[in-house]
Amino acid sequence: MDLIDISKSIRRTIIELAHNSKGPHVGSSLSCVDILATLYFNVMNFEPWEKRDIFILSKAHAAMALYSTLAARGIIDKSLLDGYYQNNGTLPAHLDRFSAKGIETSGGALGHGFNIGLGMSYGFKNNKEDRKVYALIGDGESQEGSIWEGALFAPKLGLSNFTAITDYNNLQGYGRARDICSFEPLRSKWQAFGWHTIEIDGHDHKAINDALNEDPMGKPKMIIACTTKGKGVSFMEDQMVWHYYIVTDELKKKAFEELR
Repeated sequence: MDLIDISKSIRRTIIELAHNSKGPHVGSSLSCVDILATLYFNVMNFEPWEKRDIFILSKAHAAMALYSTLAARGIIDKSLLDGYYQNNGTLPAHLDRFSAKGIETSGGALGHGFNIGLGMSYGFKNNKEDRKVYALIGDGESQEGSIWEGALFAPKLGLSNFTAITDYNNLQGYGRARDICSFEPLRSKWQAFGWHTIEIDGHDHKAINDALNEDPMGKPKMIIACTTKGKGVSFMEDQMVWHYYIVTDELKKKAFEELR
C-alpha cells in the first residue's frame, strides 16, 4: 500500500471508531492523518523498540487518529479498537500512556505533550542517544502559554533531535483559530524564536516527508502543516460542527462511499 491508500484506510477506521463510540473530535482526527501516516510508515524508526523514535500527540483529543495509525502499523492489535470510548473499554477518548503500546504520554490539557517531548529530546541528547522526538500540536493549542515557554527553551539547548508539527487547519472548537486569538504571522514567530521553520501542504505526503527529513541546521524544527479539518470526507471538511458532531449510520455510509 502507498501512503494515499494507507491514509484512506486510517480515515475509514476513524469513521468506524467515531460511529461505534458516538464520540466527537472526528474533524480534528481526520485533519492530521496524512502527517501520521508519513511519520509512521516512512520516517520513524521503531527497531529496536527500546531505542525507538518517539511520537507525541499533544492535541490529544485527536486520539482516534493515533489509535488508527498504531493499528495500521501493527504496533497495537486491531482488537483494541473495539473498546475505544466504551464503558470498561480499552482506549480512552483522550490519551492515557498506560492504555496501549505506542502511547507515549497521557494527554488532555493542551500544551503539555509538546513540552514533555522537549524534555525527552533533552534527555536523549544528554545521553548521546540517536533518537528523535516528534510532537504534533494544534493551531488552537498554540494559544497556550506553555507552548511559547517551550519555544524559548528548545533553541537554547540546541534540540535538533526535536521536530514539532502544527496541524494548522484554522478551525478550533469555537471558531477560526486566527479570529479567536491572533497568532499570525506564525512562521515568522517560530523563526524569531530560533526554530528551523518550514511551511507545507499538510496533506501532500511528499512535502511532509521532505520537511520531516530536512536538515534543521542544529536547531529544533517546526513544520507548519496547512491542513483541512475533516479532510477526506467532503461534508466534514472545514466545518466547525465536526469538532463535536456524531457519526450516524447514514453519515457513516456516506463517508465510506467517499473513502473507498
